[in-house]
Amino acid sequence: MTESNGSKLSDGAAEVGAGAPRAASETMPDWEKRFRAPRVGLPKWAEDAPDRSLFVSNVTGTFELYAWDRATGEQRQVTDRPNGTTGGLLSPDGEWIWWFSDKDGDEFGVWMRQPFHGGPDEQATPGLAPSYPGGLDLGRDGTAVVGRSTDEGGSTVHVARPGAAPVEIYRHEESAGVGGLSHDGTLIAIEHTEHGDAMHSAIRIVRADGTTVAELDDTRGGTEELGLAAMGFAPVDGDSRLLVGHQRRGRWEPMLWDAATGEETALDIDLPGDLDADWYPDASALLVEHSFQARSELWRYDLTDGTLSRVETPEGTVSGALARPDGSVEFLWSSAAKAPVVRSTTGQVVLDPPPAPGGVGRAPDSVPVSDAWVDGPGGKVHALVQKPAGEGPFPTVFDIHGGPTWHDSDAFAAGPAAWVDHGFAVVRVNYRGSTGYGRAWTDALKHRVGLIELEDIAAVRDWAVASGLADPERLVLAGGSWGGYLTLLGLGTQPDAWALGLAAVPVADYVTAYHDEMEALKALDRTLLGGTPEEVPERFAASSPLTYVDEVRAPVYISAGMNDPRCPIRQVENYVERLEQRDHPMEVYRYDAGHGSLVVEERVKQLRLEIAFAERHLGVGQRSE
Repeated sequence: MTESNGSKLSDGAAEVGAGAPRAASETMPDWEKRFRAPRVGLPKWAEDAPDRSLFVSNVTGTFELYAWDRATGEQRQVTDRPNGTTGGLLSPDGEWIWWFSDKDGDEFGVWMRQPFHGGPDEQATPGLAPSYPGGLDLGRDGTAVVGRSTDEGGSTVHVARPGAAPVEIYRHEESAGVGGLSHDGTLIAIEHTEHGDAMHSAIRIVRADGTTVAELDDTRGGTEELGLAAMGFAPVDGDSRLLVGHQRRGRWEPMLWDAATGEETALDIDLPGDLDADWYPDASALLVEHSFQARSELWRYDLTDGTLSRVETPEGTVSGALARPDGSVEFLWSSAAKAPVVRSTTGQVVLDPPPAPGGVGRAPDSVPVSDAWVDGPGGKVHALVQKPAGEGPFPTVFDIHGGPTWHDSDAFAAGPAAWVDHGFAVVRVNYRGSTGYGRAWTDALKHRVGLIELEDIAAVRDWAVASGLADPERLVLAGGSWGGYLTLLGLGTQPDAWALGLAAVPVADYVTAYHDEMEALKALDRTLLGGTPEEVPERFAASSPLTYVDEVRAPVYISAGMNDPRCPIRQVENYVERLEQRDHPMEVYRYDAGHGSLVVEERVKQLRLEIAFAERHLGVGQRSE
């Protein structure tokens, strides 16, 4: 047992959410238990006070921030908002918890702060108007570096010192954000896309007054599709090295860049796939997260002699890891079959979730995934498959991930597990545009947005039918965000291929979505499509689900957040109106939140509605629990 085991939430925190709707645990089906089971995120600690940690938990029925004093074992709930809170940061000394306050999930707000051991919230940066967040880093002297973006002002970075008004040190109309603050507070890294390519950032190092120290731009002014990512300054005073992710060899991998001298140090890490990295606390080594073929593992890279040693983790997916001052590593691990758990290389469970109201314990196991490699028009397409017991062909849900620069992995997901419980096979496709398969695979979607991904999904669909896995008469195309967009686009461009569509928070009318969405996403769309709707109307039309709405044959279920800044509601209503004009079979569920929900009850409700819609239209009976 670890120091955290058996620690209790304060009485006040335990009472929050006690009245939330809960089915009795004895009669609750396993698929609901997977959503409602209490879970915790990876605890992040204050750099100079490692006994003080901050984590996210859903124990009240809503994902909120919690403080954890490891020295005493005390835990307490920090935030309590109707639509939940997940964006938070500890000050280096552990005295303050910063959290982002928006309105009903619209992602537009201000940073607040609260003393670690409790007290009233206060606005953390008085003088800064509400905005979309663009990164945050905190210095040891109380200085905050705050990234912001607004629809009118583009991207800005401000330096806020204690007792002084925030000072703007950076502004540009293209997307940019805070990439890090050096340990001594003298250097600030800004990731920016001034060159106009929102998919590939450059890095500028500035002083606290905004004057430039150094610039690193692998795009060569926007002429090369090579991105950079700031991974953090060395965590010791006087060290001006920045850990930088780059794509120079066809994948993401780390290098060191000394902002003071300009010296670049390549790192010889001979592992396939993408590499992420973070510093060990004494800056003697790097903790490397290696992602390959939808799984991930950890390695320690010694900066003194370049040796690479394995950090033992179970097979599956590591969703975050941090090295402790004693050299141990804590990591959040799961697999498709096993629920997430925060582990340590000491062999212990770091942080057990507190018990949830209603007596729901650990999430029930699900079935493991198997891998399918399918020949597609752009190369081998990797898909992850889960299926129920028995012989196929099964009604099959193609659960398409969002992003688009993301990928599905062998990690625990309550949604796919619920479909398996109801007798469906689930196929998740890492189409071109997904991360984890090299730079060329990710960048391939540009200029044929949506259509190229659907080619890969179609190839996997054909394989699933030919292999006997999927029933060709009961194929469901489903997804959220970009996956919801691909669902609506697929229903219109491949109308005979799908029996049903389930689209959550989708792009439905690309032109209206562009005009209504947050500014950072406008920049991304200009990069993907090569301009604005006025500059390249034919590309927006070719990639918009609304263009093909009259071709849709399958029943459609759509869910949308009324306050969504990413896939705004007006463009969804435009699509729905066109379906209504045809008297097309559909259901639309609108809810009072943003781009998805942090409320467990809401997530359960939405999936229950989707399953009922599918069963009704496909003639699939309720599977016994």
